[in-house]
Amino acid sequence: MQDWPTAEEPPPTYVLELYITGATPNSTRAVRNLKAICELYLAGRYELTIIDIYQQPELAQSARIIAAPTLVKKSPGLQRWLVGDLSDRPRVLRLLGLEAGPDAGTQPVQNS
Repeated sequence: MQDWPTAEEPPPTYVLELYITGATPNSTRAVRNLKAICELYLAGRYELTIIDIYQQPELAQSARIIAAPTLVKKSPGLQRWLVGDLSDRPRVLRLLGLEAGPDAGTQPVQNS
């Protein structure tokens, strides 16, 4: 007999890795954008690891990261990658498999 999920089961936890290159403007922007998205859409349901490829190049090499910043969604579902500063919120939400509401693209993006 197969166990089916019940309505009482918590939603899946997202396991995310963000590969950055030090404190460069794009890396800083990616961290801010991703944290804002996670807190807004995944509050309490995500594990985020930020990996500086300057400090831990072996991790970037083993993950086959060739550009930074790069977001890797490890779970749930298929592993997915997205390169860039994560300022395109609807695109990030699609990568995460989340429905973008009508105001998903209207939130301010950190550009400094």
